[in-house]
Amino acid sequence: MRLRTRLERSLNALWYGERRSAMLLPISWLFRLLVVVRRAMYKSRLLRTKRLDVPVVVIGNITAGGTGKTPLVIWLARRLAEKGIRPGVVSRGHKAKRTRNPLEVISSTDVHFSGDEPLLIARRANCPVFVHRSRARAGMAMLGKYDVEVIICDDGLQHYKLHRDFEIVVVDSKRRFGNGAMLPAGPLREPVSRIKQADFVIVNGGEEKFDGVLTIPMKLIPGMTTEIKTAKRKPLKEFSGQRIHAVAGIGNPGRFFDQLRMTGLDVIEHPFPDHTEYQLDDLFFNDELPIIMTEKDAVKCEVFALPNWWFVPTAAMVPTNMLEPLINELKAIVEGNKREALE
Repeated sequence: MRLRTRLERSLNALWYGERRSAMLLPISWLFRLLVVVRRAMYKSRLLRTKRLDVPVVVIGNITAGGTGKTPLVIWLARRLAEKGIRPGVVSRGHKAKRTRNPLEVISSTDVHFSGDEPLLIARRANCPVFVHRSRARAGMAMLGKYDVEVIICDDGLQHYKLHRDFEIVVVDSKRRFGNGAMLPAGPLREPVSRIKQADFVIVNGGEEKFDGVLTIPMKLIPGMTTEIKTAKRKPLKEFSGQRIHAVAGIGNPGRFFDQLRMTGLDVIEHPFPDHTEYQLDDLFFNDELPIIMTEKDAVKCEVFALPNWWFVPTAAMVPTNMLEPLINELKAIVEGNKREALE
């Protein structure tokens, strides 16, 4: 664990610094070429995509690591439900134990089989959630069991095997595109120009504009701090002035630590690699100070959580009017599909 943590810190220092590794750049150029060729093959239909019977909205990013996609997936699922549209979510289930067939995720699913983000979505979005390495197979399994009208694909921007009707790219306002290099010399999965091909670009934590792209600001709002073991809740501000251990195994742990400090907490930082599979020893700090972590981390600690371990849930806040065109267009497609089914 410690070796992996040090490696991730080194990569982040490289990716989000001002320099690029001369040794890794040639590999990045080759990676860029492969990415461009692969996308071109799907666009030219040399490689086939799978179209599902309902519209698909992909929410993803062009950088490695988290940018705030999961709260947005939950927000969109709930917003669709408010509009009378039945949503479902498919995901790869990063680091989940692979199953031969698509797995339906419910609130009691073992996190080792679902992955942390799908389990969190299943608990918060109140809609069907399926995981599989093939998002298309996950979607077909869902449609075989539930009368879902729109499928949201969590983190599937580069999964071109699944046909998508709309794309939403999420950008972290602080980290943006790092040093601008492709993997492994930088954090980019695809060239920065890729965001211009998306339908919507969401900027997490800011109102930054990108040339030629309509951008929408998003904020992550903390909820009531919840004790993992007892589900007791209290406002985060009640920890103000206290020294606490802050644990975050997410794409950008610094954002979580900053959030805690802004509330007046005296933070001891414990950043972990994204999607860390925690053991009790990882969180033994040899004192009785409270531990506060993200909700995504908490779902992996429930089995061995001790008293005074807390998590902070977050919810996405998006200007509803700016995504209303997407909601209206999805509603029109759904109603059109209903009319065709009756004819």
